[in-house]
Amino acid sequence: MAYVINYTREPMDEKYYDARLAYSMHLAVSRDGSSYSALNHNSGVLFAKATENEDGSLNAKSMKCPWLFRVSGEQYAVAAIRTGGNGEDDEESRGSVLLFLSEDLVSYQEIGLLKLGDEYIEQVVCESSSGDRMHIIWKERTGECFMAEIDSLEDRRTGVPEKLDGDYRIDLYAGNIPSETGIEGAVVHNRIEVTDDTADQLYRRLMPPVNTGIEFPDRIQAASADELGKYLATAHYSDGSCAAKRVDWDLSNIDFGQKGTYPITGRIHQDHFTFPIAFDRADPCIGRWKNKYYFIATNDADGNHTLYIREADTIPELVDAKEHLILDSDTYPEIGGLLWAPEFHELNGRLYIFHAATPGEFYWEESHVMELKEGGNPVCKEDWSAPKRVVRPDGSDICEAGKEITLDMTCFEWQGEYYAVWSQRQFLPKDLGAWLYIAKLNPKEPWKLRTNPVVLSKPEYGWANNHTFVDEGPYALPHGDKLYLTFSSAAVDTSYVVGLLTIEKGKDLLDSHNWQKKNYPILTSRSVKGEFGTGHNAYVTDGDGTVWNTYHARPGVDGERSSGIRRVHFNIDGEPVLDLTEELDVKEEYSTVETLLVI
Repeated sequence: MAYVINYTREPMDEKYYDARLAYSMHLAVSRDGSSYSALNHNSGVLFAKATENEDGSLNAKSMKCPWLFRVSGEQYAVAAIRTGGNGEDDEESRGSVLLFLSEDLVSYQEIGLLKLGDEYIEQVVCESSSGDRMHIIWKERTGECFMAEIDSLEDRRTGVPEKLDGDYRIDLYAGNIPSETGIEGAVVHNRIEVTDDTADQLYRRLMPPVNTGIEFPDRIQAASADELGKYLATAHYSDGSCAAKRVDWDLSNIDFGQKGTYPITGRIHQDHFTFPIAFDRADPCIGRWKNKYYFIATNDADGNHTLYIREADTIPELVDAKEHLILDSDTYPEIGGLLWAPEFHELNGRLYIFHAATPGEFYWEESHVMELKEGGNPVCKEDWSAPKRVVRPDGSDICEAGKEITLDMTCFEWQGEYYAVWSQRQFLPKDLGAWLYIAKLNPKEPWKLRTNPVVLSKPEYGWANNHTFVDEGPYALPHGDKLYLTFSSAAVDTSYVVGLLTIEKGKDLLDSHNWQKKNYPILTSRSVKGEFGTGHNAYVTDGDGTVWNTYHARPGVDGERSSGIRRVHFNIDGEPVLDLTEELDVKEEYSTVETLLVI
């Protein structure tokens, strides 16, 4: 048997790990009941949802004292005390506990509040009863303890509470908590036994995959170096996934003009990118156009007044490529500063740049599109059209400039339709935070929506409303039968993170209920050492079929936003992994390949 502990963390300062992150449920696994390994980079895996007001604004929520327990079959449940976003008392939750259900301890369904009384609750535990029934025991702030039988978690029904004589029952369960875990900041709430298979699954799904070996044929046949290059190695990973890898062969002793069998050695090919690849460049994007690659990003170095493009034959060559100015805040009277989040997109064989711009002030920032003229050169400023503001199907503005802003617009094709997703924020008459919107897009005139906007996502979790309520930076990543949409949340400081939305083929993208939002972010300041405030992703596929993630992060808690590039791995479930570093991607001990070459 193995063990899982559930814990929250002690909040640190706002730059490293503050209350809206700490007051969530974390998990750690042990094989022996004494040594524990924190999962998910010692970050939360379960967060309470915000509640919504009539005007659409959100009330941030967090949780304390979660209690993890098993219910019927292989299902799990969590009962927790819901708090305000920073851990303060939550009047909406007074006398109640918040319930969740899970099939696998990775994905959770928030059931809602279970009303138990009228006093604030300080501690809760649950235990199995007969059949599917459960006992819930809680301690109120008055010091009194009660027990009730739960008839149905989903329906949130309980029997008549029974007052307990003292809190011995709660103390009894607390005795199951390990006294020391070695996990930074851990406040442990309880421990459960799980099977070894369950522990293995948690490792595989809540830890970055690690290269466990390389597979390559013992004997291959090729008549030229080009033919040899068609043979790919298969890299295997700890979660059961794999990835195809090109091999850089040592051909110094190979003569393709001489038939025979030769031993040959090579190394697994890895493009190497040191972070950062560009200082003071945020919201980076690489586009592939007519067998060349182009890099563009928000220019923080000059206060976001210019957009530059780099051109190269390969992605690694973009790092040192020359920059070409293609837009500034002086060329067009309607375009001032704050040129933000440019992206390359190809629609119907034409190249476009989606970006945000304003005539001058922040509150007039809106989404725009530039078009490359037919036969034009992407690095030539004169070959790009003037930016056109994106409008609704009837030609009206998406929102009223000066009261709302739109930015970070992206577009993609899915099952024969084109879509746009963007971030939109109402400031007047009340700041509602930044939400994601989606609409169909006219591919012939991509500055025109084909349908009216609908809300796709709000910053409802503590990791998304940390320091500010923001969902932004969406970008689509199709893979197999699923469409993944990553997005960035929270403030653009060290709290900036990447969330994940998923939808399956055949479902209506304009219905937000068809999308599944992961309860925890997939990239944070704790994911890769030395990279803080990671976010605003864009993806490009190279000639080998490798998917690359461009993103920005800070090379230090107070560093400037700077661009990075890392390979996207798809785990055993097909989900994108954004924290697979080069060292984990190909372990040195597996980097050499040997085989026999038959010429």
